[in-house]
Amino acid sequence: MATAYYEFYRGSSIGMALTDSLDELITSGAITPQLAMKVLQQFDKSLADTMVKQVKAKTTLKGHLKTYRLCDDVWTFIVKQASFKMEQNEVITTPRIKIIACKNGDAIEAGKK
Repeated sequence: MATAYYEFYRGSSIGMALTDSLDELITSGAITPQLAMKVLQQFDKSLADTMVKQVKAKTTLKGHLKTYRLCDDVWTFIVKQASFKMEQNEVITTPRIKIIACKNGDAIEAGKK
């Protein structure tokens, strides 16, 4: 059974660039829309796997929680006046940040069993 992956990373700058490039290739007739969809699905899988396996950095977040919601096992948080303290004691601040937290593909499959 194929694992479902979230499409969140398609909205990132690299995801948007990939989508634009695929659109140009479809328009020029170089690839089919079906191939473009397969490429996007592989992009979703690769990014999700990389985030789980290779990103090991930890941070502490402080701020004012403005909004939170849970829908379809996806948490969304909007934090105002957010301050991130990194492992090397570097502090990064931002007036607003949106955090989306979801289960990884392994957790999704385990929940279906």
